[in-house]
Amino acid sequence: MTDRRHFLKTALGGMLAFPRLALSRQSAGLIKLNETLSLVTGVGTNVLALNTGDGMVLVDSGAAQYSAALMAAASRVHTVFNTHFHLENTGSNEALNRTGAKIIAHVNTRQWMATPYWIPAEDRYEKARPKAAHPTETFYTSGSLKAGNEWIDYGYLIAAHTSGDIYVFFKNSNVLAVGDVASPVRDPELDYFTGAWIGGRLDAMDRLLKLSDDKTRIVPGFGPVMSRAELSAERDLMKTIYDRAVDRVREGDSPEDMLQAGVMKGLTRTFNDPKKFIYDLHKGLWAHHNKLAPNVV
Repeated sequence: MTDRRHFLKTALGGMLAFPRLALSRQSAGLIKLNETLSLVTGVGTNVLALNTGDGMVLVDSGAAQYSAALMAAASRVHTVFNTHFHLENTGSNEALNRTGAKIIAHVNTRQWMATPYWIPAEDRYEKARPKAAHPTETFYTSGSLKAGNEWIDYGYLIAAHTSGDIYVFFKNSNVLAVGDVASPVRDPELDYFTGAWIGGRLDAMDRLLKLSDDKTRIVPGFGPVMSRAELSAERDLMKTIYDRAVDRVREGDSPEDMLQAGVMKGLTRTFNDPKKFIYDLHKGLWAHHNKLAPNVV
């Protein structure tokens, strides 16, 4: 823990001269994207850190078990974006809030954090988060701010991974943080209980592709920085699955029927748990059945 504290204190404090650092026997590291913007990895989710000269801007705050390490530099963090409400993305909110950091998120993110909610896959309720962990500033559609020499745009991605996903676009640096709306190395998660579904994910990816260009570096919630071409390939994968699944849902197929019919076969990547993914996809498509076609059974 001492080594981890020292690493993050150095990284987030602004000494960003090394392209990548790794801790002994730990997966945490630092990837320098440019002179002011770096990516902290191995803290539960990717945490994007902007050094403005008079403090830091973070995108997400990592999982709670890494909170002490992140707080090695908390006095210098003045703004935090939460890409959505999941615990691995908001674990240090409470500690950062106590230092006076402003926490920005979609209004739905605050609602999910403020309310106990059911987790179907685990057959249990998740308790509401303490008020100090909640975002201090929310928005519904979009917003912008200036931080140092960086202009930051942020906006809502409707029903893509949860009901409160956002992107954060560092325009001067041409770096786009997208949270778990992109999943280059993990199975895409459709949190259907909050309203997410594959159609929303496709719409969100189309919006991100319009925001970006061939030089944009796209930062997912987990995994390596992506190019626009890589995001486009993931979007096409989701479209292939959508096209295969949508008629079967309309005709009343179960998730097991869809798997047996080969919905997940012959794709450009292998899923770790195709049964879970297809179950969540099925639930989400039924929840949005009114958007599919008139011949729903």
